[in-house]
Amino acid sequence: MAILSTIVSIFYVILIVVVLLLVIADNSPTPNKLAWILILAAFPVLGLVMYFLVGFSIREKWKYEKRHESSLKVFMEQMTPELSDLIYGDGGELVDERWRPLVKLLSGPMSRAHSENSYEIITKGERKLELLLQDLSAAKHSIHVEYFHFGNDDAARKIKELLMQKAREGVQVRFIYERLANFPIPSRYYYEMKKAGVQIVRYKGPHGGLLSHVTTLNYRDHRKIMLIDGKIGYTGGMNLNKNYFYIWKDAHLRIMGRSVASLQAIFLDGWLGNGGTLTSPLEEYFPMLKDVPEPSFDENREGVFHGKTMMVVPDEPDSNYPLTLFGYEWIIHNAEKYIYFQTPYFVPPDSILDALKAAALRGVDVRLMVPRKVDTPLMSAANRSYFQECFSAGMKIYEREGEFIHAKTLVCDDGLLMIGTSNIDNRSFSLNTEDNAFIFDPEGTKYYKALFMKELEISKEVTPERWAKRNLLYRMSERLMRLFSPLL
Repeated sequence: MAILSTIVSIFYVILIVVVLLLVIADNSPTPNKLAWILILAAFPVLGLVMYFLVGFSIREKWKYEKRHESSLKVFMEQMTPELSDLIYGDGGELVDERWRPLVKLLSGPMSRAHSENSYEIITKGERKLELLLQDLSAAKHSIHVEYFHFGNDDAARKIKELLMQKAREGVQVRFIYERLANFPIPSRYYYEMKKAGVQIVRYKGPHGGLLSHVTTLNYRDHRKIMLIDGKIGYTGGMNLNKNYFYIWKDAHLRIMGRSVASLQAIFLDGWLGNGGTLTSPLEEYFPMLKDVPEPSFDENREGVFHGKTMMVVPDEPDSNYPLTLFGYEWIIHNAEKYIYFQTPYFVPPDSILDALKAAALRGVDVRLMVPRKVDTPLMSAANRSYFQECFSAGMKIYEREGEFIHAKTLVCDDGLLMIGTSNIDNRSFSLNTEDNAFIFDPEGTKYYKALFMKELEISKEVTPERWAKRNLLYRMSERLMRLFSPLL
């Protein structure tokens, strides 16, 4: 027994040393490494389990190329000059000179600026459900779906039933699902869809083999994409379940125009990379190569805009650079008058936090809106652990009362509007698969700025006087969560 105990102890020590070496050799930021070392020192057994579940961080070129091997092969074999011009390049000449460095920074495979887009800003879930059912019913050729979370409730089942109906009618319906976020969904849910003809693949994450199972908790497909016939695209913060349709506050986009090609390329890259196949030539999924469809919008509604320039930017853990993080940093550093954010989770990396404080100190009107009550209890303390630093530098922070606000938005200087899937946290910037729409449109920016100001009427500003009144339990929970914030 003593020998067995000794062997186990030696094995455990070796394992701890190996993990510490992995942490040190990792390419993640130093605060992340220090947090892991602290966890391993304070909670050796639990720390090991946590590290193997959520500790790996990858952003290396060869792994990106390996994961995208199948999609790169299809794209390269079937690429034409017209298709290349549609989804590659930057399109910086289409935007005001001020924003051209940002376009150049964010451009890459499947992300470029396009003009002549129409879009509707959707802030009510009922409106999104209404439009989705309408557009899905009219689909003739293809429907592509990639969502972080969908439900088994009445509203989500309406969409599921419609997807199955369209598949039976001969429409190519492709569906990418994220396993962990949809863990409660029974296997028969997918079986029914497959039986009806819906093609389904599961998001695999950047790791292969055994590691794909070990790191499921860490690497998540956080995108929300719906595409109808390659002509209409949806993206933003809203998932497919009753919370988003009826209960929570959020922001989403319905898009028509050449930027839908970026969403289509992003989806097809993910579809092929996760094991899916295509039954038609690549060009057929990009109808804007032949003609630009006429916008189909309710012209009497507020929040509808035409002839605008935007770029949809993908980001994922195995890409060469964290484009969303770089984009946020550039915008904050270059803001001149104001920059307003909405996010449910505010756990900024040091580079973002320092940029926000510097912007506020130089006189930029920096405002952050977060929910008063967060859907994940621990995140409320994590959010608040950054408040003191922010408002002490002159940044204004507001906690929105009422329903949970899940929107991920940014407006800057009456010229730039961002609506997407990324939160302001390390997970969205470094670990999740995301997509965000950057819209270079003064009209749309001013419209959403007005919406933001309207939301302030039901929000409470975090002031030094109010902050000083919180009790000791809140203070301690905030400091504890701040310790682990680089890992959230």
